[in-house]
Amino acid sequence: MGQAPEGCALHATMNTLSLFAIIFVLNSLPAFAPPTWLVLSAIGLSRPDANPWLTAFVAATAATAGRLVLAKLAFVIVRQRWLSARTKENIDLVKDRLRTQRAMTFGAFLAYTCSPLPSNSLFIAYGLTSLPLAPVAAASFIGRFLTYSFWVVVAMEVAHNVVLDDGSVFAYLGGYFVLTQAFLLALVVLFAKLDWRAWFATKTLKLMNQTENSHQK
Repeated sequence: MGQAPEGCALHATMNTLSLFAIIFVLNSLPAFAPPTWLVLSAIGLSRPDANPWLTAFVAATAATAGRLVLAKLAFVIVRQRWLSARTKENIDLVKDRLRTQRAMTFGAFLAYTCSPLPSNSLFIAYGLTSLPLAPVAAASFIGRFLTYSFWVVVAMEVAHNVVLDDGSVFAYLGGYFVLTQAFLLALVVLFAKLDWRAWFATKTLKLMNQTENSHQK
């Protein structure tokens, strides 16, 4: 009987480490990983007596760390190896603008990560700019902690009070997830291809001319 508390503590620690590892890996993937809030909702439904604030804190920490890895990979692999000099120059126009509007950037990341929308595309696009990651990491952690706390608490309340057909609920959410992922990944491509010089100068939406000489030439 004296070993029971130690066994419970070990079990809780393993659950916490497993949760961190799963959320970290999911948020390191560039696309089509299950959204973290959906995973946390499933946990809340299956473990309604868990600590919701600890669950949300661990998940927000892991999700933020995973997104930072994703942003860094976008810089190291996509920007450094795949993007043309013309495209890099185009993205640097956004970089220069964001550098002078740090408060707006922080607020935008905070507002976005308070929503249930996937943030993989946002971090990929931000990683392409090569800007410092610490400010957006802080905003992302705050936003995701608030969002995840909401989903976990709601799921636990539902588990205590409502009987759901899990199959139909998650099938609906799965369709929503695929559509939003495809749309947001298309926005990343548009982010790299949009002529930002024309947009900043005249608010004209047009795609960048890849054959055009760079501004420095």
